[in-house]
Amino acid sequence: MKKYFIIILLFISASAMAQNTFKAVVRDAKTMKTLPHATVKIPDLKIATASDSSGNVAINNLPNGKVEIDISFVGYSDLEKTYTFPLAKPDTVFNIQLETQGSELGEVVIQSTRTNQNLRDIPTRIEALPLEELNEKSSEQPGDIKMLLGETTGILVQPTSAVSGSANFRIQGLDSRYTQLLQDGMPMYQGFSESLSLLQISPLDLKQVEYVKGSESTLYGGGAIAGLINLISRTPTDKPQLTFLLNGTSAKGSDASGFWSQKWDHVGTTILASYDHNGAYDPSEQGFSAIPQINRFTINPKLLLYMDKHNKGWFGVNVSNENRYGGDMQVLTGHADSVHQYFQRNKTFRFSTQLSFTHKIDSASSLNIKNTMGYFNRDLTMPAYEFSGRQVSSFTEVSYVNHQKRADWVTGVNFITDHFTNTIPVDKYNYDQTTAGVFGQNTFKAATWFSIESGLRVD
Repeated sequence: MKKYFIIILLFISASAMAQNTFKAVVRDAKTMKTLPHATVKIPDLKIATASDSSGNVAINNLPNGKVEIDISFVGYSDLEKTYTFPLAKPDTVFNIQLETQGSELGEVVIQSTRTNQNLRDIPTRIEALPLEELNEKSSEQPGDIKMLLGETTGILVQPTSAVSGSANFRIQGLDSRYTQLLQDGMPMYQGFSESLSLLQISPLDLKQVEYVKGSESTLYGGGAIAGLINLISRTPTDKPQLTFLLNGTSAKGSDASGFWSQKWDHVGTTILASYDHNGAYDPSEQGFSAIPQINRFTINPKLLLYMDKHNKGWFGVNVSNENRYGGDMQVLTGHADSVHQYFQRNKTFRFSTQLSFTHKIDSASSLNIKNTMGYFNRDLTMPAYEFSGRQVSSFTEVSYVNHQKRADWVTGVNFITDHFTNTIPVDKYNYDQTTAGVFGQNTFKAATWFSIESGLRVD
């Protein structure tokens, strides 16, 4: 009799331990919509089930104590929850909320078209290189953007001097004079200075690069008939950012760059400083430098103003100084003789200012003012030849942007000056150019899948 009594007690105890039930509803954390067929597992008990068409799930016969439950759904981050049974309220229905995965692609906003549209809504052929890829490229070649452009389809980086390593770029096969290089929508280089520009830009302070492959001359003039490249600078975020990059290569190269940004209530600032050095390098031992000797220093501070919800602007300064020396390796190492004499020395100094101001008239329209002024000094020396020139250029633009449900308008005027003085040989290549232009462009969205872009420009 005693034996049967013990068996009955064990049966009652086991039954009491297995009477717990877990009930829950699985939802999207943002929209609160229920998620049908979400997977719910209890690894320790080797139990797995799924939520029904309404997102409801129920698991019976759970033992007393702590139970870990895993919930997962395609496109959402997995969630682990621990519950203690028996529950204070046995009929409790838990509300399980799953977050979408962080790898979800965000929208890409394009600035080169002036209308700040999403990439998928723009009829012009535009590609954008986001910050993640820029960080990868800058870690591989932090001294310039030559590789960044060279790996892009439809863009050819063309060396202009194998000895000094200078280069320009071509889009869709057209000559480099029909391509435009911009930073934050303003031309960086004009006239004779453009062939060195790719090699004097550090990518560390860029957040996006936009490639327009096709004519954008309505907004940017005759220099953008083939297309343009627009370098978009980083802007301060709510949290301060400090980035250092140190790089060394087996090709005698070394780079040191630093970027800092911070934002306060109405003021923000960014500062980029970089030093790039490369020793003369001849990997094939042919006697001529494949990579010239380079010493370059760049500093680029910027001040941003957030006056109110209708007005904002920024002012920046860029200073760059470079000494590029290439040619016969014996000359570069100080062992020139009657046979080994060839060299090229490029000394460049650039100082420029940038100013941008935006006044938001209402939710649909805004007025934008841009100005950049630059001074460029270049000295080129070769055996039996010497060249020295000074260039002073400016760019000023006032534009009006209007967004409508079916159409976007961009209209404006600009004024460009370019003054060049050749000091050696004296007055041989001097010139002055002044260009005034007026333009207008319309993008009409006939349907979600069809847009028409038209424009007119007079210079």
